[in-house]
Amino acid sequence: MFGPIAALLVEDDARLAKFTADYLADHDVRVVHVSDGEAALEAVARQRFDVVLLDIVLPKRDGISVCQLVRERSDVPIVVITARVEEADRVLGLEVGADDYLAKPFSPRELLARMRAIVRRARGQLGRPTTIVVGKLVIHEATRTATWAGQPLELTTAEFDLLSALAKRPGRVLSREQLLRLAHGTDEKTFDRAIDVQISRLRHKMLAYPEGSTLIRTVRGVGYMLGDPSC
Repeated sequence: MFGPIAALLVEDDARLAKFTADYLADHDVRVVHVSDGEAALEAVARQRFDVVLLDIVLPKRDGISVCQLVRERSDVPIVVITARVEEADRVLGLEVGADDYLAKPFSPRELLARMRAIVRRARGQLGRPTTIVVGKLVIHEATRTATWAGQPLELTTAEFDLLSALAKRPGRVLSREQLLRLAHGTDEKTFDRAIDVQISRLRHKMLAYPEGSTLIRTVRGVGYMLGDPSC
């Protein structure tokens, strides 16, 4: 059984928020709704959520800065919801730590599916958990933790899933479409830089560790691969 989901909905459009919250409540989602960025930060500090649904344009504090601050103190999955269609806005959301994004207008059914997928991954409910060892990299799927040379890696849900997908296939080149399907459970079309942004975040975090920056390699025109396990 999947189990109930606790979601924080951050949306300043009262009608949209009520419609969304009512739909989610009918599908075993306990929704806490706040309408501004400051209230969102207070809610995250006060209560544990399975997922945060975060609008970008908000009063008091915008969604991008909320996402960044939440990510500094928590690994809770964040789905950015935005009416902005420019790729730069979506890239920025991923760069500051969002795990997924959804453009307005959206169907509540699609939102629910995205939420369930990301929470299922965060809970580690995608099959029998294993331990993956590739050189200095060790990934524990049961606890969704990873270490490099014995040092813990602080990863978001999306980053953990992406690294796991690569680590299960060391030395094999994976296209962006394959990574979307393997890491996020979907092969639906997304904007071109989504995987690139998450790979960039992973590499940036690996810079703090000796030899970590060589772990993920780009194969120009094809995709990405996990490098030589001996590196």
